[in-house]
Amino acid sequence: MGKHTLSVLVENKPGVLARVAGLFSRRAFNIHSLAVGQTEHPDVSRITVVVDVDEFPLEHVTKQLNKLVNVLKIVELEQERSVQRDLLLVKVRVDARLRTEVLQIVDLFRAKVVDVASDSLIIEAVGAPEKLDALMVALNAYDVREIVQSGTVAIGRGPRSITERGFDRATAHIA
Repeated sequence: MGKHTLSVLVENKPGVLARVAGLFSRRAFNIHSLAVGQTEHPDVSRITVVVDVDEFPLEHVTKQLNKLVNVLKIVELEQERSVQRDLLLVKVRVDARLRTEVLQIVDLFRAKVVDVASDSLIIEAVGAPEKLDALMVALNAYDVREIVQSGTVAIGRGPRSITERGFDRATAHIA
């Protein structure tokens, strides 16, 4: 099994996410990451899903997804041909003597501190999952109190967009 990142364009309507996630659930595929947001077209959302599947079932799943009424387009985003990022927020309990050490780690990973309290910091980091994992390894020597991580968002490299060519025809019935 390998991880695959799918970008699924869907109509921005209630229940669409549940139907898409349900399809993966019925096939017993593990969803590693799921992120949803509106696109440059207000009536269209993009679901970015990272899922474990074999090559043959992935094709089967994409065919099944295409049968869902509100699904407009599906593209697999290969890692080397796309930019993929996660967002990580980490609350670390630190006193005055450890604060400098933690700030050095933050700088090393090009993260940033987004909240400072007398006894804690909240750190924001954006990057590939491997980078965020390495940051967490470095921070584990300190008192990590809470972690929140987004799902992966991804976009294809280069000038082409998955919403161009034929997209206007596919969305004409939405308006």
